[in-house]
Amino acid sequence: MHPDRSWPQAPVPDMPGDVWRWQLPSVHDASRVRMDLRARLAHPSLASSSTEDAREGLLLAFEELASNALRHGGGLVEAVIVATGHDGWVLSLSDEAVDRPPVPAVDRDPAFGGMGLPMVAQLSVEHGWSSQGGRKHVWARLASGVPVHGGTPSPRGSLA
Repeated sequence: MHPDRSWPQAPVPDMPGDVWRWQLPSVHDASRVRMDLRARLAHPSLASSSTEDAREGLLLAFEELASNALRHGGGLVEAVIVATGHDGWVLSLSDEAVDRPPVPAVDRDPAFGGMGLPMVAQLSVEHGWSSQGGRKHVWARLASGVPVHGGTPSPRGSLA
């Protein structure tokens, strides 16, 4: 695998904010959680402190990482999102498959799937995975889309 296309090993960023947590026992629960997440993102405080594109990007990233955790992970899957205010969100999906790191598809025909991790990487400011406490955490930090200090946040900041 080409090193710059790998999913980097790095701890989940510890950022302050409101913590949202869900258990996903099955694939069907991902749809329920996505609907709950969409409702939370529609709250006036979040709608005014983020762009619609950024909120849609978070929903898409959640869907992709949840799908991967449910299909390729092991044991109980948990989703955690930290809403960091005007900065955006930290999204983390964890499962019990600590011995199976995320592996992005490289040079694969998109018709065969497997494009979720590269898509999440493009949507995120930074991303990574770690093993901690007997769980694998696959995460992405997504920007709110609102300019910070007069500048526009980059969709792929520090890990470009």
